[in-house]
Amino acid sequence: MKLLIDDANIEKIKKLYDLYPIDGVTTNPSILAKSKRNPYEVLKEIRECIGDDELHAQVLSRTAEGMIEEAHKMAEILGKNTFIKVPSIPEGFKAMKALSKEGFKITATAIYTPMQAYLAAKSGADYAAPYVNRIDNLGADGIASTKLIQNIFETNGFDTEILAASFKNSNQVQELCAYGVGAATVAPDVIENLIKNAC
Repeated sequence: MKLLIDDANIEKIKKLYDLYPIDGVTTNPSILAKSKRNPYEVLKEIRECIGDDELHAQVLSRTAEGMIEEAHKMAEILGKNTFIKVPSIPEGFKAMKALSKEGFKITATAIYTPMQAYLAAKSGADYAAPYVNRIDNLGADGIASTKLIQNIFETNGFDTEILAASFKNSNQVQELCAYGVGAATVAPDVIENLIKNAC
């Protein structure tokens, strides 16, 4: 399972990269807003920090046309190994189909149900990102839903991988790691807790 940092704090990213085997960084508009800086300036700093590792950045538009336009801008500024995070909504699936045909790397984000993940995979997404803890908060089971998505992908022969997100504790990460999901993006404090024992 790949391990990514879900944060945009440069110092935290540098620290975790120095200590642990990290595979990349994911961001979202809320995370980027915390810096109170131009989002693209922060993203460029992250890209410089992590080199050619995976960087995931999210579109803001609510229409497919706007999402596609943003994707081109992101790829131009941040490089080819940038995954365009597209929300798993009807306009998002339309954008995923078009971007996939153009060869973009796509992360289908804001996934709350297995069938959203199924549609994302059918639309050409490289990753599908179920929000584990947010699914729990809606009254469903985030871990069980993520495992079901994994089963759907394997049964249907999809190349799409899971990028599990929204963790509240390290046990959730451990359970999905043991199940063999493709990747997890984890907040710095939860990453730090991965090595703490019960003693």
